[in-house]
Amino acid sequence: MTTAYGDLRESLQSVAFTTPTPFSADRDRVLHEKIEQNARTLYDAGARTFIPCGNTGEYYSLSQDERIDVIQSTVDALPDDATVVGGVGGSAKNAVELIEAYEAAGVDAVMVMYPRHTYVHEQGLIEYYRTLAAATDLGIVLYKRGDLLSETVLGELSTIDNVVAVKYAVNDVKLFSRLVQTVPGDVEWLNGVAERYALAYAIEGADGFTTGIGNFVPKPVLALDEALSAGDWARARQLKDALRPFEDFREEHGGGSAFSSAKNVPVVKYGQELQGMAGGPVREPLVELSSDDRDRVERYLERLESQNETISLEA
Repeated sequence: MTTAYGDLRESLQSVAFTTPTPFSADRDRVLHEKIEQNARTLYDAGARTFIPCGNTGEYYSLSQDERIDVIQSTVDALPDDATVVGGVGGSAKNAVELIEAYEAAGVDAVMVMYPRHTYVHEQGLIEYYRTLAAATDLGIVLYKRGDLLSETVLGELSTIDNVVAVKYAVNDVKLFSRLVQTVPGDVEWLNGVAERYALAYAIEGADGFTTGIGNFVPKPVLALDEALSAGDWARARQLKDALRPFEDFREEHGGGSAFSSAKNVPVVKYGQELQGMAGGPVREPLVELSSDDRDRVERYLERLESQNETISLEA
């Protein structure tokens, strides 16, 4: 795996695949041979940057040991020119434990999951991230999903040497545009709300984006990345529009407005199954797709494939 921050930064200036975790039918075991097969399939399709143990990987449904093993399987499956960014989070003690284990496994960087503590002080949050950054020479990716990673927090942390990127997963392009201009550190900005807004965020300064649906439709996602890199906005808009039904679907509620994006992961996993990859079941508190929703995934996939006649879906 690449180690220099320069190489790491370059690898983040593209599309990063946030990979799911395949479980056994009873949801009890992680299927490591399937992790490796999925990773190699994506690599062969052109993927080069991978983020296991993120939200798409059901981070909060994994034990500490399972997280470490998922990372090890992903690293072992991929050639040296791939980049692996492992998700870490929870208490500082648990996060540092994971960072040390991931470093031993051979990752290139870690992504610190959005904080979930009930009572958070801004200065305390800054110290939390400083503790994690000081525990390693690995690159650190900050994951912004809400207000806790404020402009002040991002500004303070962006100047730490091994803080290399921010994954911005908030549907607020106005705030994103301001942060790109005001945050003082030299960080890569990743659009964390994926394909649907990839064009808007790229125009406002995003260096790359993350993908979930790329796990089962990698070619059009990689083509979108290529179009964005080339500044081919017309083609990027075509590809974004072709992929949008999946993204709108994944955002749907699962029992009320408090449960947004409830179908995010099971849509990806079922899409993998349809494409001959290993998706498998989700763990609680996620739920499986209904039969109607599974039909929708199938229809959207057929529709996307049919569009290859009018839109080249490959890079």
